[in-house]
Amino acid sequence: MLTIDALTERDIAKTIDHSLLRPELDDRFVEDGCRLAAEYDVASVCVRPADVRRARAILEGTDVAVGTVIGFPHGNHLTATKVFEARQALADGATELDMVIQIGALKSGRDADVQADIAAVVEVAHAAGAIVKVIFENAYLTDDEKIRACHLTEAAGADFVKTSTGFAPGGATHDDLRLMRANTSPHVRIKAAGGVRTLDALLEVMALGTTRIGATATKVIIDEFRARKAGGGTVPVASGSDMGY
Repeated sequence: MLTIDALTERDIAKTIDHSLLRPELDDRFVEDGCRLAAEYDVASVCVRPADVRRARAILEGTDVAVGTVIGFPHGNHLTATKVFEARQALADGATELDMVIQIGALKSGRDADVQADIAAVVEVAHAAGAIVKVIFENAYLTDDEKIRACHLTEAAGADFVKTSTGFAPGGATHDDLRLMRANTSPHVRIKAAGGVRTLDALLEVMALGTTRIGATATKVIIDEFRARKAGGGTVPVASGSDMGY
């Protein structure tokens, strides 16, 4: 059973992609969010495409990667548009790309189109040394569609499967994370997004094999970890619960 006494603060921080994606965020909020990400030494910030250059400038010289989104939030951009977005994001300084699949194509059974869409972005990203996380938006999918999405993502060479954008009716669930882990090879990593707002929720998804989460509650999560560590307590992860959104 996973407990905080088996983990370091870095173990926790480096699972977090600090999310700065809401449409109403102003420049100061984004800049403050990047500085918070640097202070807590998280894995990355995930910013809107228009904010990549700003984030890169603030995070230069830190160990925090700059990520952004492609085809966000609905996924139904033309592949050529996604490739253009990817190239621009990489040129602006992003090293991690979270792309949304063509949800309608998947639901229509056009699996070859879905795979080709992912592969086109992966090709551009990997050529630049960047990684790709593929967002399924599970709230709109059946279990069979989620399984097919796992297989197509792996076949396309992407680095992560990801549950959701955080903008759909539901986010990450334990059942979905188990399903995604069971239907991808060990080298394909898993990102949970939507609903991971506490340290306990993070520990729970880590116990299911998740290695990244999208979070806006970064400070709350890491401050809670620090407080529990300072208290010297061993806090076991609850099992069998569902995070919701």
